[in-house]
Amino acid sequence: MHKKFFIKTYGCQMNEYDSDKMADVMNACDGMSQTDKIEEADIILFNTCSIREKAEEKVFSDLGRARALKQRNPKLLIGVGGCVASQEGDTIIKRAPYVDVVFGPQTLHRLPQLIAARRESGRPQVDISFPEIEKFDNVPATQTSHGTAFVSIMEGCSKYCTYCVVPFTRGEEMSRPLADVMREVDSLTAQGVVEITLLGQNVNAYQGATEDGDTVDFAFLVQAVAALPAVLRLRFTTSHPREMSQRVIDLYANIPKLAGHLHLPVQSGSDRVLAAMKRGYTALEYKSVVRKLRAARPDISITSDFIIGFPGETDADFEATMKLIDDVGFDASFSFIFSARPGTPAAEMADDTPDAIKMERLHRVQARIAALERQVSDAMGGTVQRVLVENISRKSEHELAGRTENNRVVNFAGSPGMLGRFVDVRILSGTMHTLRGELVAIT
Repeated sequence: MHKKFFIKTYGCQMNEYDSDKMADVMNACDGMSQTDKIEEADIILFNTCSIREKAEEKVFSDLGRARALKQRNPKLLIGVGGCVASQEGDTIIKRAPYVDVVFGPQTLHRLPQLIAARRESGRPQVDISFPEIEKFDNVPATQTSHGTAFVSIMEGCSKYCTYCVVPFTRGEEMSRPLADVMREVDSLTAQGVVEITLLGQNVNAYQGATEDGDTVDFAFLVQAVAALPAVLRLRFTTSHPREMSQRVIDLYANIPKLAGHLHLPVQSGSDRVLAAMKRGYTALEYKSVVRKLRAARPDISITSDFIIGFPGETDADFEATMKLIDDVGFDASFSFIFSARPGTPAAEMADDTPDAIKMERLHRVQARIAALERQVSDAMGGTVQRVLVENISRKSEHELAGRTENNRVVNFAGSPGMLGRFVDVRILSGTMHTLRGELVAIT
């Protein structure tokens, strides 16, 4: 009988990318197919995130539900991958002995061998090693019917911010060779992909080896990808402010294909907190980067991340964050209350701010950025936007959903034949997160 696998993804876009790669590996393994119904699956895979405690606990809660399915079907295999797997390793098996395979972000390509070893030996298999970037040489080529695709250009992070587990779960920064990245982009454009998003924990720290033994930086890579005629729009995420060099900033002035949207996490507006986080820049330096970006591309949309209630954050520190938000005028943000991750320096810092005050601060940040987001949506009313059509709309099967250059989702009436193509859409109205439009032309 035809076997099926189910994947649940938690966390960031790196995890979304890794889940797509897991699906490619499983599709190539005995011709399995993916299902979105967990109860139909012969193999259940959880691709986990350990950035915040709640994400980690959600995994074990979902594992409990999967256990009930395994009690009904003892042949069901359960796998845990991603960053929680990398951090916890064998501990997952101790806590949930019904788990069959544990694998890290760097070993997802070994899934078929781990599954085979589990079946042959009858014992759970754990592989959370860091074989550099071997996975990229071993995963099948991505198959996609969308007009947009992620291309991972590097793995890991070497910044060691005091609150972050990524260097421990994904390893240190390791860039893919230039030729490998270009080959993957060529493979995707041959399938009709017109928009590429370069992906990494800190993409602008990219240092890729060339075939003649040289090394190229991130700005060179962006120029190389943008020079391909089949690539019509280019994005990248996530960037670190410390690595936002003038060469990278100049890309926004010189490459029209580069979308006018940048996600640039700041985390706090307080220099004292930024130093405690070991971010490596001040609020003024961050604002200076934004000023240069806007000089290069005046209409650029800047989005960010904020950690609220970092250990020792005072009222004055928080007000400095609010001032930074007003000074920069962010288009949108992800903001969270600080969550201590075991093994990080920040977990050992004294934290005496009451939870109620942290929550009140979080609500203030979110309300202020929501107001800024609304202003951007209102200003887009009446404008014609170039939109890449990505999906049928969630709101209606008779509508399409696409993404504007500044990364807003817009819903409009159109035909499925437009999927994966660029169209011009006039914006009619908008809520905070999504816009409504009407088709003007197919470009």
